[in-house]
Amino acid sequence: MSHSLRPAVVAISLALACSSVLAAKPAKPAAKPAAAPAAAAEFELAHNLGPAGEEQLQAIVDRFNKEHGGNLKLGRLEKGEKPAGLNLIRRYDMSDVLAQPKNFMPLHEMMAKAGLPLRVGDLSADLKSGVVDGKGRMVALPLVYSTPVMFYNKNAFRKAKLDPDQPPKTWFEMQGVLDKLQDAGYACPYTSSWPVWVHIDNVSAISGVPAVSEKGLLTFNGLPQVKHIAMMATWSKANYFKLFGRRNEASAKFLDGECAMISTDSREHIDFRTAKGVELGVAPLPYHDDVYGGRQNSLADGASLWVGGGKSAAEYKQAAKFVSFLLSPEMQIEMVRVYGGLPLTAAARAAARSKLLQDGDKTLEIAYASMKGKGTSHAPHVSDADPVRILANEELEAVWADKKPAKAALDTAVSRGNAILAAKPALKKAQPF
Repeated sequence: MSHSLRPAVVAISLALACSSVLAAKPAKPAAKPAAAPAAAAEFELAHNLGPAGEEQLQAIVDRFNKEHGGNLKLGRLEKGEKPAGLNLIRRYDMSDVLAQPKNFMPLHEMMAKAGLPLRVGDLSADLKSGVVDGKGRMVALPLVYSTPVMFYNKNAFRKAKLDPDQPPKTWFEMQGVLDKLQDAGYACPYTSSWPVWVHIDNVSAISGVPAVSEKGLLTFNGLPQVKHIAMMATWSKANYFKLFGRRNEASAKFLDGECAMISTDSREHIDFRTAKGVELGVAPLPYHDDVYGGRQNSLADGASLWVGGGKSAAEYKQAAKFVSFLLSPEMQIEMVRVYGGLPLTAAARAAARSKLLQDGDKTLEIAYASMKGKGTSHAPHVSDADPVRILANEELEAVWADKKPAKAALDTAVSRGNAILAAKPALKKAQPF
């Protein structure tokens, strides 16, 4: 993330104890000094963020330690190692959690042991994907969630003689828009970050044909998905669509003004506000209007906070205090303002509708509308299972490089992916508990 965190500085006044002068008789022994309060148990928050993200996270940790007498330390989240007391795990690292559930403790259990409330009902229902169990109990904290949207450069639209306030609503309409952007001189009319998350998980959901069945079987080789991936292959041949990587490499191309449109996580509007020569426009991800039932909901996912198992009661007490700190109204507003994630609590969502969070481009409003109150998906996401996502990316790249037809590629991805899931049943689950 290119922005820096500037949390409000909260002044803490320290009361100095005044010790009374003993007017005691010489024979009377001096009173023993009061014992110093025990230091908070040290515990670790592990992550695998880059330098900018680590700096922002460190600022939040420093604020917690200062305001609440905590002793939280940042550490690195190393693949295959035993989890720390708290672990910030992003969407593309969820396989580690799913594969080793015994190494983690459900969040609701940890909070109960620490005697601190966790009011699940106060949290947005759209943002509970993968973090609630069958009884609706919170097993992790959905810290920075988002849903895919379409960002576009209004200046590019004007240059192409397109209405900057009328982005395409359907993928069919979008093809005509991309043609005009190319004619206007844009070598990259459209790109996408997170291709599996956007073009498999979410295009499937919006089309009303989920990429994964409720039983955890991959099903993204149906007609709507094949038509979509084949359409994008024609766009790739025509140079309407450019692919730059499997994660968010494409975002840099939009940020520097090279690409006119990008589909990516809604939280990136925070970064795109400083995009070179870009007046930011935001729209829901387009849909295929020839699919029965019309446009359905997009999905929510992102970075979540997981509790490592086998820690001491004192460590869990500190961890629970940190979770409560993150859920406070002030910190929820700050998290949305700085990270751009969707508001988790009612207070933060109310703030998003005010001038406080300066959602001038309406990204948060558009993202919530895109989920239609159904952002939670109880089935696992293709993008969450590391080995399945990798092979899905391989097959998408083969199609878009004109090396393989869409139907054959998606059939291969589904067949090989289901074989992987059969060998590793834990990966079929939306969450480990």
